[in-house]
Amino acid sequence: MFTRTARSDRTPLVRRALTLAVLAAALATALAGCGGSGDGDTTEASTTTSATGSGDAAAGEAVFASAGCGGCHTFSAAGSSGSVGPNLDDASPSYDHVVTQVTEGGGAMPSFKDELTEQQIQDVAAFVSGS
Repeated sequence: MFTRTARSDRTPLVRRALTLAVLAAALATALAGCGGSGDGDTTEASTTTSATGSGDAAAGEAVFASAGCGGCHTFSAAGSSGSVGPNLDDASPSYDHVVTQVTEGGGAMPSFKDELTEQQIQDVAAFVSGS
């Protein structure tokens, strides 16, 4: 015989399942939305120039650390091993992609345009794309 479970008995289970589903979706978005283009655009110089400006990789290393980028991203040049966002060593994003991603955000990554100056964004882009 089938016994019907009271709705109030199922509510905690349904909430847990929904919470897990939302967290899984957020993690998947973070992994897909934040990383590099995979185009392998790298430079050997410490300063990178694009149509939008230039950045200093040495200054960008300090920005990467102070902005907490390593909390989400693995990047050997910074000694970071975050696992929320894409692995920047594997992604090898271009300078322009990093500028766009840091400025606009995407997926689970927030925009940093209100926390970092344009020059700081260009510096961190030079660091991430040129190391």
